[in-house]
Amino acid sequence: MSWLWEWFLQSLEKKWFLWLLFVINFLGTIYGFYWYGNQLADTPTYLRIFVPDSPTGSGLFTLVLLTYLLGRHIPVLEALAGITNFKYGIWAVAVILSGWSLGNEVHWTDIMLLISHGGMAVESVLYSRFYQLSWLPVGIAALWTLNNDFLDYVMDIHPWLPDVLVPYTGIVGLCTVLLSLISISLIWFLNSKLTQNKV
Repeated sequence: MSWLWEWFLQSLEKKWFLWLLFVINFLGTIYGFYWYGNQLADTPTYLRIFVPDSPTGSGLFTLVLLTYLLGRHIPVLEALAGITNFKYGIWAVAVILSGWSLGNEVHWTDIMLLISHGGMAVESVLYSRFYQLSWLPVGIAALWTLNNDFLDYVMDIHPWLPDVLVPYTGIVGLCTVLLSLISISLIWFLNSKLTQNKV
């Protein structure tokens, strides 16, 4: 099966595969912003840019795929996309599973969100070997990510939680900050390790 894995890794750079992921991420991003419609309507205009966390992450990753199709690299974009796409992918999966564990009913939309957000995290990890990162773009991405956590849980503009998780909002906030730190460290570590292995 190693040949299949090698073929898959080589396909990550192929234009047909990049186009396929681009279309999937583009459509998913549009749906994501639609999903946040009611919350955006209830949020002050000056804070709205910080509300749609997952579609922002997938949207940034969509732009990264576009730059690869154009044969370019934008390190700040790669850092922002890699970190936020991974973070919000894992965050959504954790929230859905936590809701189920506390008695939430399983709906088909939950399954769809579980698969799509799991895919967000996986693609960020898979493409970490191609990011051209250094301390500066990762530092900028880290500031954005942690600032977003601050606004989410201090200004109370975090994604709406299932009712069963609302009493645990403070814990969710702390876990979200921890997840940000893990995401920043993981993308930096994977990029450093995998790019060294390519040399």
